[in-house]
Formats: sequence, structure tokens, C-alpha cells
Amino acid sequence: MKDLIKAMDNLPWLVKLILCIPAIDIVWAVYRVLRSVAAGNVLGIVLSIVLIIVGIPFLWLIDLICVILKGNVWWFC
Repeated sequence: MKDLIKAMDNLPWLVKLILCIPAIDIVWAVYRVLRSVAAGNVLGIVLSIVLIIVGIPFLWLIDLICVILKGNVWWFC
């Protein structure tokens, strides 16, 4: 699982931008769940699952802005 997280972090900038497209943004949602599980962060796991359900309409925009500005998607763990 840590290898997958590291691979996602090391993706080229353009690929990260493409993965921020609204229909494909589910990849980043799953990434957040896996990253929280790997860190053992229960709050992060719950929040990432809630964001999968509730955050679909706006989370892609936050991801897009974060990738453009800092090169990674938004997450706190």
C-alpha cells in the first residue's frame, strides 16, 4: 500500500492534473483513504469516506487548485 501511495506522489504534474478531472477524481478519493489507512489515522479514514460521498461536487476543484499550486492533492495526514 505504501508503494502505491509513493507511486501516486511521484506521478508527473500533468498526470496529476488529468486525474483531477471530475469523473476521474475518484482516484484521489481512494488515494486519501489509502493514505489514511497507511498512516493509521482513524479520523482521516472517516473523513475521506465522508468526502467520497459528500465532496464529489466540489472536491475535484480543490484537488485541481492544490495540484496547480503545490503539486499534490489536499490532505492532512
